[in-house]
Amino acid sequence: MPTEKEFQIAPIVQESVMHNSKALYNLQSVTASLFGVSAGILGLESYNGFLFYVVFTMLTSVLFYALHVAPTSIASGKGALDTSRYFRGPYELWTGGLFNGLAGFILTWTLFYGLVRA
Repeated sequence: MPTEKEFQIAPIVQESVMHNSKALYNLQSVTASLFGVSAGILGLESYNGFLFYVVFTMLTSVLFYALHVAPTSIASGKGALDTSRYFRGPYELWTGGLFNGLAGFILTWTLFYGLVRA
């Protein structure tokens, strides 16, 4: 937990944290739909489709972290996996996308599976 002195030196603005959360949510929703389209076109069924979703959602989180969060967090002296400067907690970045986009994934997965197999 940051101390009062750390907040005075580098304040965390709640509006910025909310904006980052919204941008991440939008990215996760769009990629979940795209992963659903891909899984449907590939004809994946059952556990293979859900495994496809989990793997690529985690890959999206890792890429987002590596390209946007890590360079500035490490430069500011934070830990390697610290996301507290940008998000409410690590759950929001690393696993939040699994649940945020699941409905969109299933919707587009079944739609495109039905269109390709029909």
